[in-house]
Amino acid sequence: MSALGMICRWVAAALGIIVLLAALAYGLMRINDGPVEFYPWFTISIGGPFRSGELTSTPANWGFLQDREEIEIQTLSPTTSRTVWVPVVDGRLYIVSGYMNSTIGRLWKQWPAYLEEDNRILIRDEGKIYEQCLDRVMGDAEKVVPVLAELGRKYMGGSGEQIPGSEIAVTSGAIWMFEVSDCE
Repeated sequence: MSALGMICRWVAAALGIIVLLAALAYGLMRINDGPVEFYPWFTISIGGPFRSGELTSTPANWGFLQDREEIEIQTLSPTTSRTVWVPVVDGRLYIVSGYMNSTIGRLWKQWPAYLEEDNRILIRDEGKIYEQCLDRVMGDAEKVVPVLAELGRKYMGGSGEQIPGSEIAVTSGAIWMFEVSDCE
């Protein structure tokens, strides 16, 4: 066998092993109780359905999450979970997904599209589970601008100052914003 043939076999075998390991890791993440966390600072953004936690009534005010960095959510169709950032404005909880107009965003962030079919979710925080719905906010500047300002302050080192016109990120579809609400 030629040297080139031998190299091609080794490369093919290595790629096969990588694909097999990736498929195994993905399968294990899908059966995990919630999103997979390797280290406190590195959370893989997908996991299986919640298997633990206590069903709790919806709070009147989500302000207790104001200083929390992340919470876990689970879509119901399909039953996958992920870790998301938590902007809270005036006691109302929002969930935001960026990169929605990019190729990477469409591959990486499929959960917002699931909500078009079934907007029910479960939120899990500190062992408590809340049954909620996510209502997409499309362009209400009075709602969008303060949430984007809070995201900037909390996660990007911004001042929290509201920037008029920033709602274009939501109205253009680059960012999908959802308000957490009771399901009726």
